[in-house]
Amino acid sequence: MLYQIHEWQRAFLGPLSHYAEASAKLLSDITSPLSHLPGAQRMAAGYELLHRLGKEYEKPAFNLPQVTAHGQEIAVIERVMLDKPFCQLKRFKRFSDDPDTIEKLKNDPTVLVVAPLSGHHATLLRDTVKTLLQDHKVYITDWVDARMVPASEGAFHLDDYVAYIEEFIRHIGAERVHVISVCQPTVPVLAAVSLMAARGEKTPLSMTMMGGPIEPRSNPTGVNNLATNRPLSWFRGNVIHTVPPNYPGSGREVYPGFLQHAGFIAMNPGRHLNSHWDFYENLLRGDQDDAEAHRKFYDEYNAVLDMPAEYYLDTISTVFQQFLLPRGLWDVSGERVKPSAITKTALFTVEGELDDIAGLGQTEAAHDLCTSIPADRREHRVVEGAGHYGIFSGRRWRQTVYPQVREFIRRFDAR
Repeated sequence: MLYQIHEWQRAFLGPLSHYAEASAKLLSDITSPLSHLPGAQRMAAGYELLHRLGKEYEKPAFNLPQVTAHGQEIAVIERVMLDKPFCQLKRFKRFSDDPDTIEKLKNDPTVLVVAPLSGHHATLLRDTVKTLLQDHKVYITDWVDARMVPASEGAFHLDDYVAYIEEFIRHIGAERVHVISVCQPTVPVLAAVSLMAARGEKTPLSMTMMGGPIEPRSNPTGVNNLATNRPLSWFRGNVIHTVPPNYPGSGREVYPGFLQHAGFIAMNPGRHLNSHWDFYENLLRGDQDDAEAHRKFYDEYNAVLDMPAEYYLDTISTVFQQFLLPRGLWDVSGERVKPSAITKTALFTVEGELDDIAGLGQTEAAHDLCTSIPADRREHRVVEGAGHYGIFSGRRWRQTVYPQVREFIRRFDAR
């Protein structure tokens, strides 16, 4: 019923948001006579703020038509390589007409970026992908909004997530791919590679794990405490809802994106309030650069997806309540996850000093589990002054983290 109420609210706010958007343009466009009325700029700023607070935020595009690689501007085309019900494996294919550049592009290492299925779309890693494209062939997991997946496709569990990762690695070629997992997927990625190793399959050349809850008991954060302070029944009874009839996934149980977004805001309400007030003042001052930066950030931040209920509840139970991975008790589809089975895949872990999502030590714990990886094939870095997003997006990612990731991948690339 809550989901349906949200849809009614969205239907009510939609026309109001469109009206506010049109009014803001009428009052701010210098070619409009209304923009010259007394107080027009203040009214335009208020209307735009109202528009952005009430609008529906759709999934953004990656919008990476070109990238600078090997000293040249290279065209990029986004391709779907595998189309699964709950995820698309995408590749960002780079093109050049220069023979020397083509040869260099061929020799670049191949990277699979495993994006989180934890509220935001994979486009949250746009900066990660754009930076990697300078020196790598890049694939990414683009998870599908569960409300858009027909109920006839069945359930999607954490075990299915692990199976997807295995399939994607095999499709690309384990003998030539380096896997980068950001936040939540560090756990299923480690499980997937562990299972492949235990079966005697080829495994990725390297794993780079960034800010993930491998061992949530180490320096628990507010996210960890929320998961441990309430029983699983509380999550099922309070955050799981049914997709209404106006979506392809009608009848599917999900953790709705709008509830996740409310939780994101509740973690730092003052910061978001100040950000919107600053946006309003920037509009009054005519500071379009800062105003546009605000628009771009919240166009991404406010775009959320529904998660399959089974997957979400599995993650809460397996990762954050029972700690099955670090305890060595996790079975995936009847197979025990044994990170100690990994012998050839190099391991690089990255943590942010100020990460309030995955505390210090939670990702580093992967080294304690992957005991069969030789010491000279393992590295760990703590990024000073970086929060959760800073280790994979923004200036610190580009200037501090990426050069280390690039060099680690180059060290263990099979050529």
